[in-house]
Amino acid sequence: MRRDARQSDVLRPVEIRRRFTQAPPGSVLISAGRTVVLCTACIEDAVPEWRIPSGAGWLTAEYDMLPGSTGQRRPRNRTKVDGRTQEIQRLIGRSLRAVVDLAKLGPRTIHVDCDVLEADGGTRTAAITGAYVALRDALVHGQRAGWWGADVATAGVAAVSVGRVDGELLLDLDYREDVAAEVDCNLVLTTDGRWVEVQATGERSTYSDDDLKAMMALGRRGIERLFSFQQAALRAEH
Repeated sequence: MRRDARQSDVLRPVEIRRRFTQAPPGSVLISAGRTVVLCTACIEDAVPEWRIPSGAGWLTAEYDMLPGSTGQRRPRNRTKVDGRTQEIQRLIGRSLRAVVDLAKLGPRTIHVDCDVLEADGGTRTAAITGAYVALRDALVHGQRAGWWGADVATAGVAAVSVGRVDGELLLDLDYREDVAAEVDCNLVLTTDGRWVEVQATGERSTYSDDDLKAMMALGRRGIERLFSFQQAALRAEH
């Protein structure tokens, strides 16, 4: 029995609140169970120096966990970003770039920031899922400003975790399940059915080809449900 009495193939309760803050063109508060992440998307009228010759735009992401997001206070990353944080923000960035036609942005950068307010497992996957909605609002803002057309976004994207705990595959792990997992897998999928990332790690055990296929199938079903939450949020009037 899972702590929250979910079945093995059920997501935690998901809530996506658009325009949570007013300053950035895209702002989303996403909660997945007890995990809560604030995702914002801002537009800068410039690109990194190395990007200038291409004439194309850029999208980059930053991720961090706020000091009070866990039971024991986490120090702020003021001078050095730790390896885990770098890994996650790179994952968020490439997940979002996979569904944006950067050439159509022109010489502009979209900065996506994901700040974990409360962490109970699955922070990186919740960040990707929420950040896509914030990104879509930022793209609409740029379209209305006349900076680009309506076809910059090429697809949607969302992410979820799957793990094997006590021999059973579970969808959308909370923290206790994550630390107990024999095998842990983070999955990122686009709405046109293509994988951006499949990160499967044998934490305490190995896994077979069939195990990986089963994790991907379970994750795909979960992400397709997340797509419906994203679309409902984007359709809602605010």
